[in-house]
Parts: sequence; C-alpha cells; structure tokens
Amino acid sequence: MTRFDLHGRVAMVTGCNKGLGQGLAVALAEAGADIVGVSRRPADETRTRIEALGRRYIGIEAELGRDAPADIVERAIETAGQLDILVNNAGTIRRAPALEFSEDDWDAVVDVNLKAAFFLAQAVARHLVERDAPGRIVNIASVLSFQGGIRVPSYTASKSGILGLTRLLANEWAAHGITVNAIAPGYMATDNTQALREDATRSAEILGRIPAGRWGTPEDLAGAIIFLCSDAASYVNGHALAVDGGWLAR
Repeated sequence: MTRFDLHGRVAMVTGCNKGLGQGLAVALAEAGADIVGVSRRPADETRTRIEALGRRYIGIEAELGRDAPADIVERAIETAGQLDILVNNAGTIRRAPALEFSEDDWDAVVDVNLKAAFFLAQAVARHLVERDAPGRIVNIASVLSFQGGIRVPSYTASKSGILGLTRLLANEWAAHGITVNAIAPGYMATDNTQALREDATRSAEILGRIPAGRWGTPEDLAGAIIFLCSDAASYVNGHALAVDGGWLAR
C-alpha cells in the first residue's frame, strides 16, 4: 500500500453525474475509494465506470440548495456505513452584467456553491469527530477565487467565499485530524463553459492567456484530488491547488 492508496475509504462527491465531478469520482475510485455520488439525476455512466474498477458506487439523488445537507449526509452514512472524504464539487453559474443581475440569480448560485458546501462539510466533519476518525474535505474553488471575472458576480463571490471557508475550516478542524483544502480549476471543458467555448472571439481570448494552450479536462484534476485525499497530504491544510494550465502564472 502506498501513501496515495485510498482502499478502505468512502468518498462522497457532489455533482458527479458528468463533467468535473465524474472525473473526480472516477479518479478516487481508481485510487481505491468507494464512492457515494450525490447528483440531481441518476449518474448511470459514473456508476458504470466506477463499478468497472471494482469499486462500490452508491447513488443519492438530491438537489443542493433545496434538500437539507444534513439529511443528504445521513442518507450517505446509512447506506455506505461511513464517510472518510467529502468533495464539494457541485456548482452552478448564472451570467449577466452586474448592473442587471437579479436577486434570484444571486441566491440560486450562492445557495448551491457556498451555503450547501459549508453545511455538507459541517455534517461530514461532525460524523468524523463522532467516530474520532481523520478525514479529508476538498472544496472545488476556481481561478475566479483569485480574480474577478466578468458577468458572473454571484459565481465569483461564491468561489471567493469557498477559498475563505476552506482556510477557516482548516484552522478549526486540524486538531481533529481533518484536513480541508481546495482545488481551483482553470477554464475547463464542461457545460459551465460551453457558451464561452462556442464564442469564437471569447474562446480565443481565453486560450491566448493559458500557457498550456488548451482548455482543461476532468482528467487533469485526477492527480490533485488523489493527492489531497491521501495520506501523502496529511500535513497539507488550508491550501488551494490551482489546476489551470498556468492561467494564474500569467
């Protein structure tokens, strides 16, 4: 067994029916973890890929921002027996100029991206403390945790909040053996960026700022998530690891 081995651990990944969440769940399964996937709709493709690796997949259909995080975590524990890892990946985005942005669009994004992430982390941490067990929490931030962006005020605010929340929880929970870190993806080829990628001018502007010269893929996050969830990162706490093709280095 290596320090990157996750056999015997159960990871809950939100928003894992496609995109980055699916890539994160599959990566953790490749390292040996069983997966509890939380998604708004059945994640049949994710289940198939994870079970093909010989790992257990438990699907929970829930809608963050509507369903109570504590109830979601309770359902996961009842079915899986325990949780050792939480990956707060699920997120949403609304685009409009700040002068026109609506309160409904603000609340819809912040409730999912920030509020639900905190209360899921709280519920999982309580479970870990009750078990007197170490754990790993990884929040999915964004390069917009460090930059302003345009036309995405609630998304930028929520992802900036995720970075601050990661640091606070790392401070409070380190004594319990729980590490809390973040991964900050750059511009990735997902549904959230489809409009940008289909806009030839905007896509060219973005690619021109990425030293790697390409959009990221879910597979690009595999090494980061396995590292942060493994024993190899037991003394890494409160950090955000940018996986951005060099975007923030420009």
